[in-house]
Amino acid sequence: MADDPIPESDRIEGAPHPRETLHLIGQSQAEAAFLDAHTRGKQHHAWLITGPLGVGKATLAWRIARFLLSQPTDTGMFAPEPYTTLATPTDHPVTRRTMAMSEPGLFLLRRPWDDRAKALKTVISIEEARKLKDFFGLSAPDGRHRVVIIDSADEMNTSTANAILKLLEEPPARCTLLLVSHTPSRLLPTIRSRCRTLRCVPLSPVDMATALAATGEAIESPEALAELAGGSVGGALRLVHLDGLRLYHSLARLLDGAPDIDRPALLTLANSLLGRANAPRLDLTLGLLDTLMARLARTGTGLPPAADIAKGETAMLHRLSPDARAARQWADLQQALSARATHGRAVNLDPSALILDMGLQINQTAAQILRA
Repeated sequence: MADDPIPESDRIEGAPHPRETLHLIGQSQAEAAFLDAHTRGKQHHAWLITGPLGVGKATLAWRIARFLLSQPTDTGMFAPEPYTTLATPTDHPVTRRTMAMSEPGLFLLRRPWDDRAKALKTVISIEEARKLKDFFGLSAPDGRHRVVIIDSADEMNTSTANAILKLLEEPPARCTLLLVSHTPSRLLPTIRSRCRTLRCVPLSPVDMATALAATGEAIESPEALAELAGGSVGGALRLVHLDGLRLYHSLARLLDGAPDIDRPALLTLANSLLGRANAPRLDLTLGLLDTLMARLARTGTGLPPAADIAKGETAMLHRLSPDARAARQWADLQQALSARATHGRAVNLDPSALILDMGLQINQTAAQILRA
């Protein structure tokens, strides 16, 4: 429909946008590090906010942006006392303007919507980065701070990355760049070297439950969800919306039957993933299979998971991966299946055939390990 909201590349489906999330959960260390630098007058012109996907990096970036944009310009005798939090009052004009995306001191660089293709662009193109020239060409209101958020910096193409690098080398006065990155190794080393790093960590089960409650989601097994999502709220929401915990339990039951896997159940699972509408669930299934292979490999090396996700999982993991030799076989299979999944998705291989093939390879590996 014409009045449907335009999708935002930096919004996780089913969750509030980071600009709408005023409370930061589980990242007190990163917040304290930024606040300490600000308090000591060691504010850097660029910050690289790193960590796993969905743990609150963008929420921290918007929290920092509101804090900086709401700072008074008076540094004389009426300057405020040292700050103890980055929180900005909900009724502050900056908070209201950032919520409405009308704050003149803020520029958000992200993948845009392609109206012709009716889809989000796959990269942050140089055309988007060039809009920064107009942003910096305007005078900052009342001489206040300006902030640029790049979410995510991993999605910049080469031309955009070089443009941002030049900006980092010659930063405008009273401007802070906040680069959100899930995989900083993908960024140019010269970009990383010109930024100070704030590391965000996976959320604990308690923090996960609190964060999910803030989104309106009622979770029955926050510990299992936190374990499966790797402490990522974004990952947990995806699991919730796609019934990921139930799917993981089904995969664990299949694996528990190896080396005599339940082939009718495997076929039923494979057929349930057919069709374009099931593409997100297929992607999730491939990711959960990868998680299971990783948990098997770690168990064989003497590093079993801290908690079960599915009932009886620990016993199953130890049975199928009893030693380092088995761990190597599962690790090798994980790499092979990951490559197989990537290739299969790239060439639009029939999902049913892909899942069946992967399940049978898992069954064969289990037979080799247990019957050696």
